[in-house]
Amino acid sequence: MADPLLNPRTYDPAHLDSESRRLLRATVDFFEQRGKKALVDSYNDHTWYGDFLDFAAKSGLFAAFCTPAADGAGDPAKRWDTARNAALSEVLGFYGLGYWYTWQVTVLGLGPVWQSDNAAARARAATLLDAGHVMAFGLSERSHGADIYSTDMLLTPDGEGGFRATGGKYYIGNGNVAGLVSVFGRRADVDGPDGYVFFAADSRHPAYHLVRNVVNAQMYVSEFRLADYPVRAEDVLHTGKAAFDAALNTVNVGKFNLCTASIGICEHAMFEAVTHAHNRVLYGRRVTDFPHVRRELTDAYARLVAMKLFSDRAVDYFRSAGPDDRRYLLFNPMTKMKVTTEGEKVVDLLWDVIAAKGFEADTYFDKAARDIRGLPKLEGTVHVNLALILKFMANYLFRPPSSRRCRPGTTRPTTSSCSGRARPEDWARSASTTGGPRTTRTPRCRTWPGSGSRPTGSARCWPPTRRVRSSSATWTSCSPSASSSRWSSTVS
Repeated sequence: MADPLLNPRTYDPAHLDSESRRLLRATVDFFEQRGKKALVDSYNDHTWYGDFLDFAAKSGLFAAFCTPAADGAGDPAKRWDTARNAALSEVLGFYGLGYWYTWQVTVLGLGPVWQSDNAAARARAATLLDAGHVMAFGLSERSHGADIYSTDMLLTPDGEGGFRATGGKYYIGNGNVAGLVSVFGRRADVDGPDGYVFFAADSRHPAYHLVRNVVNAQMYVSEFRLADYPVRAEDVLHTGKAAFDAALNTVNVGKFNLCTASIGICEHAMFEAVTHAHNRVLYGRRVTDFPHVRRELTDAYARLVAMKLFSDRAVDYFRSAGPDDRRYLLFNPMTKMKVTTEGEKVVDLLWDVIAAKGFEADTYFDKAARDIRGLPKLEGTVHVNLALILKFMANYLFRPPSSRRCRPGTTRPTTSSCSGRARPEDWARSASTTGGPRTTRTPRCRTWPGSGSRPTGSARCWPPTRRVRSSSATWTSCSPSASSSRWSSTVS
């Protein structure tokens, strides 16, 4: 069985196509050839990672991974593919948060562009990627954070179909070099949601003023201001509600990469901790032979493998997502919240193994211990994702999708599944809209797993229901009891 952890010596993502494998292997080789000392020193000295960006430009790494096939001019290597994006995030996280961060904010900066119908802006973004540029996502502000309802980036019509933009943005990665910055603002002459605007800016424009790097780190997280910045009609990506939706969709999809960055950081920290402990002899025994150390390493390893498995399943749900398959809505916040916080626990366990060595400046581990804390915070707050999990958990567990088979003799409505996603009024509504008789069918629920061999009368439903009648050994009709007002079903 292949080692589930990323090993630079044997790394080969065999589940991907040959060109994706080549680019990912080339990325690993770039860092391995630089060596650990250069990796550690550049982090400690806060050296800008220009050499990595040069490599990404020459190899076409970001152009291949960040350009949708529709905008790739027929290049088969270019496509937006969650599976290989996750693989790249893991590799970059393995070598350092800064390298992952410049890629991550490029993904965010491109989100509003690829969702736009503005063909000129899309073509410009594709050209910039080909030239090796990175992007930025201008959403948050110093006074309001990511509260986009309260944005102070104001756009005033210029009388020629465009605008003049004035305002500041804060905590914007790549804001010092981005070839394209997707900026969220609002029109000064339009109130409410209709006034929202997403537009593309260029960090090299004279009206774009870079203020400072707001963090003490290798990465550049900028504060910038626009002063009477000219926004042409061809720079406008979205207006009104579409601009608001583009902001939320970009964060929803783009920040999924937090989980794989956390995995990469933990994998590198695991290698360093195990290597140190195995080579250290105390009281005549290798540290890795001590029972409490073996227990901690086993715990950390199990958590890390679980992080990878759960993230892989979330990738599957992203790739299969559609109007009738929205499981990603549950797995996305679960992954962003749980995988990143589990990453903190993994590093804490490993720190008990590597001990004082984990504070030393010439190790990767002291960087991992610092950076792993940031990933749950970069998403915002854990409780926001927890609220989303609670919102979507019931549908996932008790309202299976329309792909579930129906009880023989029933008709699946067009708006819901036969087995319980619909409420009685949904059945009536769907029957009337499809030309069928306006009748209300009783929702069905499956028996609990393992109950198929029992008499039908022993089948159970959840939430608590009372049995109305039985039709077969597999399906049982249930109606709400006094303690439950919601129609639900369980899936065996």
